[in-house]
Amino acid sequence: MSFRLPRSLSQQSGSSFNALGYELASVRADALGRHGRKVEVELANLRNWSKDAPSHKDRETLVENASEAVWAFFIQREICGLRNTREVADRYGIPNEVLARLGAIRK
Repeated sequence: MSFRLPRSLSQQSGSSFNALGYELASVRADALGRHGRKVEVELANLRNWSKDAPSHKDRETLVENASEAVWAFFIQREICGLRNTREVADRYGIPNEVLARLGAIRK
């Protein structure tokens, strides 16, 4: 069974509204925003870490969490067609130790 958009929603002219394309772009933008906020939280946790502070997480775990969040964010950006990761690393202030672990799997 194939799916065909109703004529009212199909692109008959350059000015017609593409509801499906709009919805997909909206979902991609929402996911990108969620991933960006997660990166901000994980990087803040890493920056606020102190070995003197009583914390249940060690620095190694925080670096791994941050690298996983950044990796997922970079993938989502590529899905959206955004490929410049260096600009994002500079804007978010992502440390090199996090960037070095991108794509690594925990044991």
